[in-house]
Amino acid sequence: MQIEIMTFRLRPGTPEAEFLAVDRRVQTEFAYQQPGMIRRTTGRNPDGTWVVIDLWASAADAANYVGGWNREPAPLALMSLVDDATVVTQAFETLD
Repeated sequence: MQIEIMTFRLRPGTPEAEFLAVDRRVQTEFAYQQPGMIRRTTGRNPDGTWVVIDLWASAADAANYVGGWNREPAPLALMSLVDDATVVTQAFETLD
């Protein structure tokens, strides 16, 4: 399995409720439609840092996801609310 973690901040002035509505769209319209997607969750730190954690069946499934992420409407809408300069994405292979 593969774990992908993306941390970021919202663009200044972005209402949290707007981001959460778009994030729900990403989950239902895009993420859970992808082969190999096991779990996706979103969280927020009190300092304003956000995290999205995806659990994939394999690294290949995660790699295939990226192509759609950069062209499908829901992910594009989500990323329009995110401060690009703050995005950090990491991938981890599970060991258990």
